[in-house]
Amino acid sequence: MIESLISFSLRNRFLVLLVAVGLFAWGVYSVKVNKIDAIPDLSENQVIVFTEWMGRSPQIIEDQVTYPLVTNLQGLPQVKYVRGASMFGMSFVYVIFNDDTDVYWARERVLERLNYATRLLPEGVTPTLGPDGTGVGHILWYTLDAPGMDLGEQRAIQDWYVKFALQNVQGVSELASFGGFQKQYQITVDPNKLSYYGLSAQEVIQSVRANNNEAGGRKFEQSDIGYIIKTTGYLKSIEEIENISVRTVNTVSVRVRDIATVQMTGETRLGIFDQDGEGEVVGGIVVMRYGENADEVIKAVKKKMTEVAKGFPQGMKFDIVYDRSYLIEESVSSIKTTLIEEMIVVSLVVIVFLFHWRSAASIIIQIPITIATSFIFLNAFGITSNIMSLTGIALAIGVIVDNGIIMAENSYKNLSHRYSELNPEDK
Repeated sequence: MIESLISFSLRNRFLVLLVAVGLFAWGVYSVKVNKIDAIPDLSENQVIVFTEWMGRSPQIIEDQVTYPLVTNLQGLPQVKYVRGASMFGMSFVYVIFNDDTDVYWARERVLERLNYATRLLPEGVTPTLGPDGTGVGHILWYTLDAPGMDLGEQRAIQDWYVKFALQNVQGVSELASFGGFQKQYQITVDPNKLSYYGLSAQEVIQSVRANNNEAGGRKFEQSDIGYIIKTTGYLKSIEEIENISVRTVNTVSVRVRDIATVQMTGETRLGIFDQDGEGEVVGGIVVMRYGENADEVIKAVKKKMTEVAKGFPQGMKFDIVYDRSYLIEESVSSIKTTLIEEMIVVSLVVIVFLFHWRSAASIIIQIPITIATSFIFLNAFGITSNIMSLTGIALAIGVIVDNGIIMAENSYKNLSHRYSELNPEDK
């Protein structure tokens, strides 16, 4: 009977040990794959609908764009509420879903409803979905350091070279440009000349649009050779715009240069971006996609920036002005140091308190196993390793060893009582 009990006890101990080793190994793997960030993402589960209609007042935007969109986006499944904001030339509608709703499922539902709502908007107004990021998705800001280079040239490099390259990085939702001048051709019409020739501003606009198109012809064969005909009509210079014919008046062709002035300039700006009070700069904001690992995305973006910088003009380079990876590394490193210090202190206290190394070892072993196991649940619930989650683990270390100490104490007490009963003469 005693031998059977001993065998059963040994099998149970081996099984418990095997489970503990398995949990520890699984926990170590979970630590490696767990997403890292500095702060927890507590933003709402939302989809942003952005609509641009430049030149209109906030009241017109509210009546003709924001209100129709808000009323039609209400009633979507799993929607908590819908908010709208109108400003000069722009409309923002925020569709807030339940926290457990998949963000990409939500975007699909909003896109389906927009297919109908778009018919209620003014002609030429098209709403678009915002990036699939969150309120804490701005992980890196940079500027282009290019002394002596024109701000328009810098913005062109940012929009047509840097932006397209960095947007291809895995985990990047959007790359928003800021600063500088967006180059454009501007036609300044003289109203007196328009009146003289009996023209309207709309005729000038239509003429420019009609002359800025590519056109395709057809294929024909001649002498056993096939020819494909096409016309190239894109405007490429100020002179080409000036030579566009608007209308023929008394057998005389009225061109754009006869009624307007054409110049290359920057788009009208509502603000500037200044760095350290030393002047305007051009740069971009890297927005991380929902649910990505911030630390890995930042590293991938920096690696891509190194490749992109090789194609810069001489003297231009990246200047990173905000980098969350530093905050992430400092936060996680601080908490890791605290965890290690607490584990050492608690282990010493347990050894001194019990004064029996085997009992202390059985309790101390619980600490790494429990911490590693906790990361399994962090991954299961989609919680990142951040300053809040790791601090919670640090605060729980004292509680982790409490049960072991109590059980060791209780075992000592029962063994002492049993020993006293078996050996009364030693009392």
